[in-house]
Order: sequence, then structure tokens, then C-alpha cells
Amino acid sequence: MTASDIIVMKFGGTSVARPEGRSAIAARVTEALERDASPVVVVSAMGRAGAPYATDTLLGLIGSLPSDPRERDLLASTGEVVSAVIVAHELRHAGIDALAMTGAEAGIGTDGTFENATITEIHPAAVIAAIDARQVPVIAGFQGVGPDGRVTTLGRGGSDTTACALGVALGADAVEIYTDVDGVMTADPRSCGAAMVLERLSADELFQMARHGSRVVHTPAAELALSSGLSVRVRNTYSDHPGTVVADIASYRPSSVATAVSHSVGIARIRVTIPGEDDGAAHMDALTRVFRAMADAGVSLDMFTPSTTTLLFTVREQDVPRACSVLEACGLTYELRQGLAKVTLIGAGMHGVPGVMARVAESLAEAGVNLLQTADSHTTISVLVPADEAVIAVSALHDAFDLSS
Repeated sequence: MTASDIIVMKFGGTSVARPEGRSAIAARVTEALERDASPVVVVSAMGRAGAPYATDTLLGLIGSLPSDPRERDLLASTGEVVSAVIVAHELRHAGIDALAMTGAEAGIGTDGTFENATITEIHPAAVIAAIDARQVPVIAGFQGVGPDGRVTTLGRGGSDTTACALGVALGADAVEIYTDVDGVMTADPRSCGAAMVLERLSADELFQMARHGSRVVHTPAAELALSSGLSVRVRNTYSDHPGTVVADIASYRPSSVATAVSHSVGIARIRVTIPGEDDGAAHMDALTRVFRAMADAGVSLDMFTPSTTTLLFTVREQDVPRACSVLEACGLTYELRQGLAKVTLIGAGMHGVPGVMARVAESLAEAGVNLLQTADSHTTISVLVPADEAVIAVSALHDAFDLSS
């Protein structure tokens, strides 16, 4: 066996939860074995909130009162362990020798941060030993152990990151992420009826989509695909659709200006009055104090725009109380506006192309969307809009850039 034989196959909660989904998983694994690959399976917790072993259901057992983050992670991690055992049992029923493993047993080490840990190392000796014994490892995603041996979880969607990290550590030929849609789409189909499955996109585009609100792939997983050159494909557990291939930047040639539109809601904008307009040093000192105080408070700033008199930025609405406390402690006055959304046009082909921002602004104006603020990078243009206009904005940009074709 060579490293190129290994295929990491991640299955989401909707695939694991139902008997027909588990049968489909067994069929996918059988297909991999028949083409002489060595599958490594990663699973999420079973189903969504309300299902007996879904993560939200498990956490609901201890209620909404403040609780120990260590115990919350210990409880949350059991959902994936249940899935691993049940899927391993299903594979054995299909005649496949399988071995259920926790994240710790698979050698997944994290930085020890509860509820949002980062994978820092993987020692895959036990996984490799199972593969060498011609077993299919079925690994509980979303979890690992910190330096002190305590169980930590990776944040919602973290099983994707487990799969990609294992793919890198094992030198896998590919990572296949199975879900209940046919692949990565040009927009959230719940917000845009014209959304289409993408045949191919770059790792950077996938990362930007995840970062700006798309929930198809966990953001750290997309970042791993981007930084490692890992081969990734997103597919539907229940269909023979070829899915979406995530291409390495070096081999990717965009065929159009834009690739997709993502959006996120629950955004607030804060306008801070910055003193020292006529004193450059004092003005810069005030800006620096705000940035440092926000960082120390764990508040992430986005779409920030400084001027000679103000600092404009956005935060998640859940971070508003902390952000306001920081500004008040700094003795600064501010204006707050909540109920906003960020809509982002993504495309590796837009860099250096004139007129893209003009088309964005024109299409939103024609749709009657109030454009409150903008931000851009080489591959993205983000606009801040009222939350109740986000769906209109997504459809307007999708149409303006002809993404349904």
C-alpha cells in the first residue's frame, strides 16, 4: 500500500442519522475498496437539533445555565463517538472490517481551547495500523485532546476539519466530503432559487465562501485545503452527481469574473468618534488603543474603515455588548446599528478587472437594496446591507454576474 491509496471520506450528520444514509455510506466505502483504495471514514454526530444524539440535543440535556466548558466539550464529543460506533457496525454488517475510533485514539491533538479548538498535531500510528490490517477506521470527527489530555471540540462543522487534517497527516490521495447536497453551490439555495452546483472552484474561493457565510465546508477545513494543496471533492451521499472539485490554485484557471455569492446575517456596525483630528500622533494612538482593547476582549472586527474623525467597523451581534464595553472603557463615543447582513461576491477572476464594483453597485441599486458599506480583496467584494434585504441582494448579484450559467 502507498499513501496515494488512502481516501478520507467524511459523512455529515444527515447521512449518518438515517438507515438509508448509513446504507449509502456502506455503498460508498465498498466502491472505494473495489477500486483498491484504503478508505478512512470520518463522521459527524447523528442528525440535527431534536435528534437524540445531535450535538444541540446533547448540550440541551444540561440546559441553558452557565456550565463548565470542559464538561460541555466532553458531552458534545459523545455524539460523534456514537456515530462512529454505529457506522462501524453498519460497515461490518455489509461485510467490511471496520474499527470505530475516538479523536484521541486517532491521535488528534489540539491547542486545548474548549469549544473552538485548533488541531495542532496528528499522530496517526493507530490509524495506519488499522489500514495495514485491512480495516476501515471510522473516526469520530469534531474532537481531539489538548496538551493536558482533556477532550476538546473544534467548533460547529469541525468534522470537515478533522477529515482534512487527517488527509494531510496521512498523505491521502484525496478527501471526499459527503453531504445532503450535490456539491458547493453558487449561492445558498434557500436564499437564491437560481443557485447551481459548481463543477470546480479554487481552494481560495472555497475558503472565502466559508469565511463569508457559506456553511458547506467548515472554514478551518477550507483553510487547510488552501494551505496544503490537498485534493478535496464535495459530493452528495445519496446521488451519483460528480460533485464539486476543489482545485489547487496553481492548476486553477477561472472561467468568469465571479464564482459565487455568500452571505451572513447577525451583523452590527459601530461608528466610533476618534479624537485628535488635527494631531496625527494622538489620532493614531486612539485608533491603536481601540484595536488593542478589542483584541484583548476577544472581539473580531470586520469591514473596518478609519478616517480623520471616525472609525467604522462591523462585529457579530453576539459581540456587541463586549465591543460597547470596550469603547466605554476607552472613553469614546459611538453609534450602533444592528440588524445588518454582509453579502460577498467571490471570484478568483475579478482581480484587476475594471467595472466589477460598478456592476455590484448598479445591480443592488436596481434591486432597491441599501448599500451601507463596502470592503474588497483580490477575490472578494463585500457589501453591508440591512438584514431584511440580504436575500434580495444575493439574488441581484447572482443574476448580475450570470452565476446560474
